[in-house]
Amino acid sequence: MSILHFLADGATSQPTQQVPVPFWANPPQILMLAVFAVVMFILLNSSKSKRNDQRQRDEMLKNMKRGDRVMTAGGILGTVVDVRDTEVVLKVDESTNTKIKFSREAIKRVLTDDEPAAAK
Repeated sequence: MSILHFLADGATSQPTQQVPVPFWANPPQILMLAVFAVVMFILLNSSKSKRNDQRQRDEMLKNMKRGDRVMTAGGILGTVVDVRDTEVVLKVDESTNTKIKFSREAIKRVLTDDEPAAAK
């Protein structure tokens, strides 16, 4: 009789329809969305930081003047003798009055009076 009841229930019952699950109820999709949001946040902030660094560097190069102590990208220390549009002339040795011409982009930073040159 139990087999008959089982067959009878199966024949009379309606097939069940699956209800679609909303995307926020699916944990893997939520996890992927969160990872994507974090990656986008990091990428946007790092590019903003790079733009700020480039802006500060451009400002430093624009404000460079005669008499400033500078360090080149190659580590050469010198005093600015002449500043042109694309070039900077540095005096690198006082005793022999040696001067070298550099591209303006080769200047890494302007040294301040309270900053020891050898420490950097």
